Amino acid sequence: MDTHAMIERMDRFARALPALVRGTGRDEALYRPNDTTWSILEIVCHLADEETDDFRPRLQRTLADPQPEWDPIDPEAAAITRRYRDADLAETIARFVAERQRSLTWLRTLHNADWHRTYNHPRMGKVPAGDLLAAWSAHDALHLRQIAKRQFELAAVNAPGFDTAYAGKWGA
Repeated sequence: MDTHAMIERMDRFARALPALVRGTGRDEALYRPNDTTWSILEIVCHLADEETDDFRPRLQRTLADPQPEWDPIDPEAAAITRRYRDADLAETIARFVAERQRSLTWLRTLHNADWHRTYNHPRMGKVPAGDLLAAWSAHDALHLRQIAKRQFELAAVNAPGFDTAYAGKWGA
């Protein structure tokens, strides 16, 4: 497993995300095409929470001792109970970047980690530590795509009476 490549990709994402959303106004940060999707602000809040509640602590526990049960998480509920839509985008980006830097600092200390050490998840079955690192790196890309889609949709919202078809089709 090329841990260096994954860690570097996670580092690049932490530098790219602030640039991607910098200057996004409150209305655009809160825009969502329907009630079943997340806004840019909600996505960024989720990313910050994933650093502290999901990937880092779960990987740390799995590498240290995979026997204790992981703390439960519910990202959909967190969006409501933690009031993501009331958050400040700049503050949330800063929180994500700070937490990601803590994660990267820790990850860079892992020189002989047993990436095959496995947590037995009650629903997913065996989850090796290597799967967690790979999923953590991939998770960024999923939400990068989600933010890009909101920005694509916002182009049409910002141009009423005009069409974005010349840009190409989303997902093509």
